[in-house]
Amino acid sequence: MKLVTTAAAGVLAGAVGTLAMDLVWYRRYRRSGGTERFLAWEFAEDTTSWETASAPGQVGLRAFRVALRRTPPDTWARPTTNLVHWATGAGWGVAYALARRSVVRSEAAAAALGPAAWLTSYATLPLLGVYRPIWKYDARTLARDLGAHTIFGLATATTLAAVDR
Repeated sequence: MKLVTTAAAGVLAGAVGTLAMDLVWYRRYRRSGGTERFLAWEFAEDTTSWETASAPGQVGLRAFRVALRRTPPDTWARPTTNLVHWATGAGWGVAYALARRSVVRSEAAAAALGPAAWLTSYATLPLLGVYRPIWKYDARTLARDLGAHTIFGLATATTLAAVDR
């Protein structure tokens, strides 16, 4: 039962972390002239095809192509984008919760969560053809993405610590 409650706490913490990171991205989007309402932006309302799907949607597309041996219809792009995006955050939350409860209980681990998620993205997504290799991005893009992921990690760790109390 402890494993189930730990995983559930991780899902909650990862969801809060994902929301915190998305609020950072949304604020940047609005500052750069974006006009979509938050919920429309957050849940990829403008994703109408696989071509317009963001990185999480592209990961889901590749998984579907392997599992189904065909490209699913464009109507799957938006829900897939949302599912993979939120499942990724929740998955990191669960991994962190399990590690925190069994191995590492430190502020350093909390501070490392976001950068670890960021670096993992730049290590794995180029292999899937979703991102370019990390050295092909400019320093500003990488720094902005690292900053948002750092917020994810800190919000996830803080939420988990609060749930533990």
